[in-house]
Amino acid sequence: MVRALVNGAGGFIGGHLVQNLKSKGYWVRGADLVPHEYSASHADEFLLGDLRDPAFSRRVSEGIDVVYQLAADMGGAGYIFTGDHDAEVMHNSATINLNALEQGRLAGVKRFFYSSSACIYPEYNQLDPDNPKCSEDSAYPAAPDSEYGWEKLFSERLYLAYARNYSLDIKIARFHNVFGTEGAFEGGREKAPAAICRKVAATPDGGEIEIWGDGKQTRSFLYVDECLDGINRLVESTFPGPVNIGSEEMVTINQLAEMVIAISGKKLTLRHIPGPLGVRGRNSDNHLIREKLGWSPSRPLVEGLEKTYRWISSQLQKA
Repeated sequence: MVRALVNGAGGFIGGHLVQNLKSKGYWVRGADLVPHEYSASHADEFLLGDLRDPAFSRRVSEGIDVVYQLAADMGGAGYIFTGDHDAEVMHNSATINLNALEQGRLAGVKRFFYSSSACIYPEYNQLDPDNPKCSEDSAYPAAPDSEYGWEKLFSERLYLAYARNYSLDIKIARFHNVFGTEGAFEGGREKAPAAICRKVAATPDGGEIEIWGDGKQTRSFLYVDECLDGINRLVESTFPGPVNIGSEEMVTINQLAEMVIAISGKKLTLRHIPGPLGVRGRNSDNHLIREKLGWSPSRPLVEGLEKTYRWISSQLQKA
């Protein structure tokens, strides 16, 4: 039986990953600063502690075959792009990654999965909302649009250096806007799909919802189930990455909002206000993942939005 550690098991993707690995027959230890907010963990063992602490990181790595490192200080545009949290984001996430690798190595772990981000891609390739360039080979010359992206890029290089110097089996994925049920939808760290679902669900028929900027900025969004499929395929392959795990169905934020409004059955209008935006355009380029893994995400965006909207609506009704 494979013994897996999920760092960040109290978070959105980490919580889903624990359940997924259990369904595959793994023994799973979860580790995080907090328990999962929306459901009980499916982990065989869940240890609460600070992964910035080397002693705790070493403790959770003991007896583990593979580490899935998803723990990070992160959030949506309202958290990442204001600049107010840059020092915390860089310090906390870099410290977690340094500990995960070094303490895991000292504990005898040979296999690591690292969740990087599309935020590592250069801002200069993402100025045109209709033609962003996010192929894996476009990461350099480096110019991420946020300190969050710079930390992710540093940590990618950290994991690859450990692979070279210590003969570790490293896999790196660059996530593109993963969303779904049991994730943050309020409080300032939520991402666009969850925030829009919350606004639509909370707004009476005939009302309006606020959209940051002109709403013409483009993104692609990946439902969490396909993200897990991509993680599993990468970890089980011989390809180290980095590789994009994201959808190629690019939409404007206005289109995203209109899709959620249609799902709700309401008639709502959009009001555009100033707010942090990030890059003008971003979309996953899936040529490399198709070439290396023979797979890429293919489910339509609306399918995941329907599930997410229903879940967030039900959470608001409980409040």
